[in-house]
Amino acid sequence: MDSKNIIIQQPQAFDLVDRKILVAGVGVGFEGTISLYVSDGHFEVESFAMAGGTSLRQFQAEITIPDNVNFELDRIFLIASDDTAGCEEAPCTKVFVPLLFAPRILENYSGYWNHTVQNGETLSSIAQHYYNDSSMWKAIYRANTNTINNPDIIFPGQNLRILRVD
Repeated sequence: MDSKNIIIQQPQAFDLVDRKILVAGVGVGFEGTISLYVSDGHFEVESFAMAGGTSLRQFQAEITIPDNVNFELDRIFLIASDDTAGCEEAPCTKVFVPLLFAPRILENYSGYWNHTVQNGETLSSIAQHYYNDSSMWKAIYRANTNTINNPDIIFPGQNLRILRVD
């Protein structure tokens, strides 16, 4: 459902996120409350943010994914909803933002480098450069599934996110 009642400004679609997800946007909800959910379809974590009750207002919130929640998919969804009054008479406003859960892709994730693909590079050669292990190409692929359809086809000039561990 396309909604102007809730607009998520952060995180953006397919951003890499850690266990602490900072959410910001503008919205209006029943009694000023916007429900927030993070889910992969198997596990769900809930939170909320305070926004406007009668007009659009800025909101921000933090959702922490507990260590005992082990998502089964790299792709998770942030769902923002005005469902606090119930949805019996009219459909609830819901906004879905697809995200990539980096700790599932690479344990101890701490950020990422931007890498611009050069002529002749492959995911394996890039993995060898950053990780000293060409078999780590799968982590690069999984962190960039929104821009790479086939791991055997990358293009010079393409920007890739290379997960980092500190």
